[in-house]
Amino acid sequence: MATFDVEADRAKFPALKEDQVFLDNAGGSQILGTVIEAISDYLIKSNVQFGGGYKTSKASSSRYDDGVTAGAKFLNAEKDEIAFGPSATQLLRNLSFTLPFQPGDEIIVSSIDHEANIAPWKDLASRLNIELKWWTPQATTSTSTSTSTNPRLLPADLKPLLSPKTRLVTCTHASNVLGSIHDIKAIADAVHSAVPTALLCVDGVAYAPHRPVDVKALGVDFYVLSWYKVYGPHVAMLYGSRRAQEQMRTLGHFFNPDATLENKISLGSGHYELVQSIPPIVDYIAPSSPSSPSSLWPSIAHHESQLQSTLLAYLTSQPEKFTIYGEPSADGAVRLPTVSFVVAGWDSRVLVETLERSTNYGFRWGAFYSHALVRDFLGLGPAGVVRVSMAHYNTLEEIKGFIEALDGVISKTA
Repeated sequence: MATFDVEADRAKFPALKEDQVFLDNAGGSQILGTVIEAISDYLIKSNVQFGGGYKTSKASSSRYDDGVTAGAKFLNAEKDEIAFGPSATQLLRNLSFTLPFQPGDEIIVSSIDHEANIAPWKDLASRLNIELKWWTPQATTSTSTSTSTNPRLLPADLKPLLSPKTRLVTCTHASNVLGSIHDIKAIADAVHSAVPTALLCVDGVAYAPHRPVDVKALGVDFYVLSWYKVYGPHVAMLYGSRRAQEQMRTLGHFFNPDATLENKISLGSGHYELVQSIPPIVDYIAPSSPSSPSSLWPSIAHHESQLQSTLLAYLTSQPEKFTIYGEPSADGAVRLPTVSFVVAGWDSRVLVETLERSTNYGFRWGAFYSHALVRDFLGLGPAGVVRVSMAHYNTLEEIKGFIEALDGVISKTA
């Protein structure tokens, strides 16, 4: 692996020239300069409806097609297996209306997911009189507290819920609060071994900015991500395997084709200028393939491991002050650089707002649309957790500076 030059990499993100330190990357990453340029260039030169025979329309069509090709390449999918939409939330909601399940069918939903991958399935179960089963992790007990701080979605807890009536299982690849990575391949194997026709729908929004995704190797049926968390614009993308599409009806107009996932689920004119800006992102991270020598993925994982190791070492050194939610280990194989915690004696909102008033660190407090996890499973109040979410363009100096600032605020009340 080549040495990662973080300063050279930061130069590719215009926003990083400002004095704000971005530690809220799980809420949205900064955007590549090449992506900004691509959007601007499209709007100047190609901003027409595609599908026409005139020159500018042909250019618009070609650029959009390049975006679709790049999106498919990012997941190792086929072009007819991906569709774009305004958000992961909207795509999953649309997906729920394409699945013609029958009364008596069963769906299994993770109880610790982002609400985007819970609400559509609760509604589907209610609308179609389907049995809804909750996949709830077994409590794992920390040495410093009797409450569960590190819930994990394990195949062993899923298998008793599966039955011949199971039609769909949903879960997250990595929690946007806990940072914990789930073994999606093992989960997919468990689902398809027990019920070959069942579908697995995975929320990859929190995972995709940090690690390569190969939907074929994982064995998933649906996989969703948000490009605005992968250094791009506010547009989301859904993968749906050809096998899974056979179980879908189309939401499109009766006179439109329904042969692809985009035909079935993307309504109206898409975000042309945003979709066509995706090739610069893929070229930036993995110009050839995720495993090629030119891929940035190994450098991303290595640098982010250093960042989270530094923060977690500080937090774990004072267990009387900090309760970490998610993996306490800094091992990049089991967690991502999204670190959530609470501080003894501090309301999470008050702590964040106190620190932000006197520094240029941007981070967050709350439940982050994972209310079932934070409020119900973890039992935390309205202020939820403090979340520090890092990306590979953050520096060790920024993390050390944040630790110093945080320690200074907390020490005043010790």
